[in-house]
Amino acid sequence: MAQKPSIPKGTRDFSPIEVAKRSYIMNTIRTQFQHYGFQPIETPSFENSSTLMGKYGEEGDRLIFKILNSGDYLNKVKDDAFAKADSNALTSQISEKALRYDLTVPFARYVVQNRNDIVLPFKRSQMQLVWRADRPQKGRYREFCQCDADVVGSDSLWQEVEFVQLYDAVFTALKLEGITIKMNNRKILSGIAEVIGASDKLIDFTVALDKLDKIGKEKVVEEMISKGITQEAIQAIDPIFTISGSFGDQLGTLKNLLATSEIGTQGIEELVFINEAIESLELETAKLQLDVTLARGLNYYTGAIFEVAAPEGVAMGSIGGGGRYADLTGIFGLKDVSGVGISFGLDRIYNVIEELNLFPEEATEGVKVIFINFGDKEALYAMKAIKNLRRQGITAVLYPDAAKMKKQMTYANRREIPFVILAGEQEIEQGTFTLKDMVAGEQETVTLDALIERLK
Repeated sequence: MAQKPSIPKGTRDFSPIEVAKRSYIMNTIRTQFQHYGFQPIETPSFENSSTLMGKYGEEGDRLIFKILNSGDYLNKVKDDAFAKADSNALTSQISEKALRYDLTVPFARYVVQNRNDIVLPFKRSQMQLVWRADRPQKGRYREFCQCDADVVGSDSLWQEVEFVQLYDAVFTALKLEGITIKMNNRKILSGIAEVIGASDKLIDFTVALDKLDKIGKEKVVEEMISKGITQEAIQAIDPIFTISGSFGDQLGTLKNLLATSEIGTQGIEELVFINEAIESLELETAKLQLDVTLARGLNYYTGAIFEVAAPEGVAMGSIGGGGRYADLTGIFGLKDVSGVGISFGLDRIYNVIEELNLFPEEATEGVKVIFINFGDKEALYAMKAIKNLRRQGITAVLYPDAAKMKKQMTYANRREIPFVILAGEQEIEQGTFTLKDMVAGEQETVTLDALIERLK
C-alpha cells in the first residue's frame, strides 16, 4: 500500500477559500502601498549564502535554510572536515545558496546592485514568501509571506511618522481596529547599556530584554547574568522592567534614566518628534505605544523599532514589525545609505481576522451563477450568455458534462453557488432563461438583459 503523502512541518496547503481570504488581505495592503507611493519589486527565492549569513545575528543565522550544491556535493569536501565533524566547515563546502530569511537583506542587495538605476529616496514594496527553520507553533511557520515597505536614502523622521500612518491605514481598511503600534529606539537601548557599563554586551542585552513579555523578568535577568552583565548593572535599570503610563510619561522616566547618555538622549528626542507628529495628525483606529523593552534582536536596526500587536484578547504574537537601519547597504559596499522599513505578517493577520470573524462576504465570493448542461445545443446557448455575463464582471460557468440534473444541482450546492440557470429547448425558442435562486428556493423566467441586471 502506497504511503500517504504529507507536507513538511511548518508549511501548509491553502484551499480556494483560504487563497481568496489571503488575496483580500494582500490586495488591501497593496492598495495602501500604492496610495503611499511605494514601488513594487521582487527578488529571487534563494540568495547566495554570503548575502544572508551574518546579517541576522547568531540566532537568525541558525534559522536560515541552506540549499545543498547540485551534483556530487560531497566530492570537494576535505577529509579533515569529516574527521572533525565540524558542521560549520562542512556547510560552507557543500552549500553555497540559501532560502531568503526575510525581504530586507535581499532588498539591500538589490539597492546596491541597481544603484545606478534607482532614484533616491527609493520607496519600495515587496510581497513574497520567506523561509525560517524555526519550531512550528500557532502563528509561526517555516514558510510564510512577508509584505514589506521600505524607504532608503533618507534620514528624515517623517518617514517613521508615515510608517505609523501606513500601519493605521492598512488595519483600518481591514476593519481590524484596536491594534497597538509599539515603538522603541535602538539608541535608547544603547544608552541603557552605556549607563550600566555594558556597551560591549549590547546585543546580548537586547536579545534578552526582547524576551521579557515571553519569559518574564526573572528569566530575562538570569539570561543577562549568564551573558556577563552584573547584578548591580541590572539593578540600576530596574525601572525599565515596570515602566508604564502614556508615551509622554514613559519618555519622562527615560530622560531621567539616560540623562548622562548622549546617544540615549538622541533616541528620546527622535521618539518625542514622532509622538508629537502623530498626536497632531491623529490615527484612525490604531494606538501608538512606547515599549522600552522592545528590542527585536536583529543586528541592523539602529534607530526606531516597530512592532504591531493584535487587538486585546487575541492570543497572537506580533503581526508586523520593522525599524530604522543606518547603513544596511554598507555590508554590500554602498556606505551611508540610511533606510527604514516595516513588514506585515500576512499569516498572523489572517489568523487574527479569522478569529474575530472580520472577513467580508465579498472576500470569498466565488462563482455567482452556473448553467445546467442539457446537451451540446443547450450548452452553446448557455455559453453565449456566459460570455455576455463575464463581460459585465459576473462570474459564470457551465457545468461541463450533460449529467443527470441531480448531480449538477448537488455540485452547485456543494460549491455554494447562489444561482442556477436552466435553459432547455423552450427557453432557447423564447430567447429566455430560467433563473433559480438557490438560497430563497424561488425561480423566474428572464431575458438576458434582465438576467444581467438581476445578477449585478
